[in-house]
Amino acid sequence: MQSILFVLVPAIPLFFGAWFLFARRFRAAAAGAGLALCFAAVAALTITGDGVQTLFSVAPGVTFMFQSDGAGRLFGLLFSGVFMAAGFYALTYFKHEKNPARFFAFYFFSLFALMCLCLAGSLLTMYLCFETLTLCSFPMVLYDRTKEAVAAGIKYLLYSIAGAMMGLFGVIYLTLHTTSPTFVAGGSLTAELLADPPALLLIALFVCILGFGTKAGLFPMHGWLPTAHPIAPTPASAVLSGVIVNAGVLCIFRVIYFAAGTEAMRGSWVQTALLSLSLLTVLIGSAQALRQKHIKRRLAYSTVSQISYILFGLFLLQSAAAEGALLHTVFHSVMKTCLFLCAGALIVYGGTADVDEMRGIGKIMPVTMWCFTVAGVGLVGIPPLSGFLSKWVLARGAVQSGMPVFYWLGPVVLLVSALLTAGYIAPVVLTAFFPGDAAVSLRARRAPVGMIVPLCILAALALLFGLYSVPLRNAVDTILRALL
Repeated sequence: MQSILFVLVPAIPLFFGAWFLFARRFRAAAAGAGLALCFAAVAALTITGDGVQTLFSVAPGVTFMFQSDGAGRLFGLLFSGVFMAAGFYALTYFKHEKNPARFFAFYFFSLFALMCLCLAGSLLTMYLCFETLTLCSFPMVLYDRTKEAVAAGIKYLLYSIAGAMMGLFGVIYLTLHTTSPTFVAGGSLTAELLADPPALLLIALFVCILGFGTKAGLFPMHGWLPTAHPIAPTPASAVLSGVIVNAGVLCIFRVIYFAAGTEAMRGSWVQTALLSLSLLTVLIGSAQALRQKHIKRRLAYSTVSQISYILFGLFLLQSAAAEGALLHTVFHSVMKTCLFLCAGALIVYGGTADVDEMRGIGKIMPVTMWCFTVAGVGLVGIPPLSGFLSKWVLARGAVQSGMPVFYWLGPVVLLVSALLTAGYIAPVVLTAFFPGDAAVSLRARRAPVGMIVPLCILAALALLFGLYSVPLRNAVDTILRALL
């Protein structure tokens, strides 16, 4: 059963992506079925438990293999679930486009690459899937084929390739110095390397993590996000910000906790440098978001900041902080996807992308703005929404880590960032609901049901995870128990 699922999970989106390129009839029904089947296949994989499946070998020690473990299944469920919500939204969003098949083909190809990445059983497999994701996702940025879209797509591609090359350096070095060809909980570096870590090991780790951090928007490799997000179609922006950036998080998580092991970098200059970069990125992203008038650019800079919350938790190498990081991965993905989809509805049916021009739009598009409000308040970290829980666990983990300086600096930066987040979310909400007459009433109209339903589901999840997160926290604890 498990061997069949190893093939089905990536094969379903690959099949539907190819089908969308060449078939013409029943595309909407096929898209919905493909997204639902992929999520169901990942869910079925969680029932079968852990396992490894070797697909083929290209050389001795160079094997392409899939592995099902708790971390991969958690990310797989998250990625396929968010893709399903954004995909159903896209069916209505692209209803009046001339050639939506081109977008959906690469949408499914990107989901295929993500599912392969979640199931990757070794560093080399992970790297190949990571590169495939870049090649499959950048055409979505190019969808409009305008001069700006081409420039944004090229920038995304160049940043991603540069980051992947940096990641490859670390992947090769670690592959040559690990005792197991597959991922091992806690890492599998040779005893000699752990006993006396050479300088090259630390350099390889730093370069590798910074390279994969390019996809996650880690400073100074974050420049592609605020360029690509406003240009891409809204469903692409949503999955870029809610899912694809987390592909970088998954790779960093695998490198630190499943390949090198936490002891390889604990207390080293690498840990200090990465913690410093993550906190700097949190502040830069929040401060830049505060300055933006274009709503999607504002949310793009917000992603730069929020993803570095996750990286900060992972870099602390402490169980509570890592728990907060994984929880925030899930919660941010849900909330940011909801925010981007709301922004798309406001742009298309509200008639503007400028925050200052949205005065009174909440009276015309109340459901859209209420969903935006719920997700935005959750992103700030106000209880009882889910963002509060993950940020609380992160801050508590930072204090418990006892890391010099960072045990207090981390919570302070997170608090300052939360205030800045309120500073760029609150004006949108207040402008939309409270001032007098609607400034956009002549051109604004309510979004259709096909776009509203995914927004409501994601907003409800942002609240539900905050009120009841016991199953998710138990799953995260089970994953981390074997690592730390």
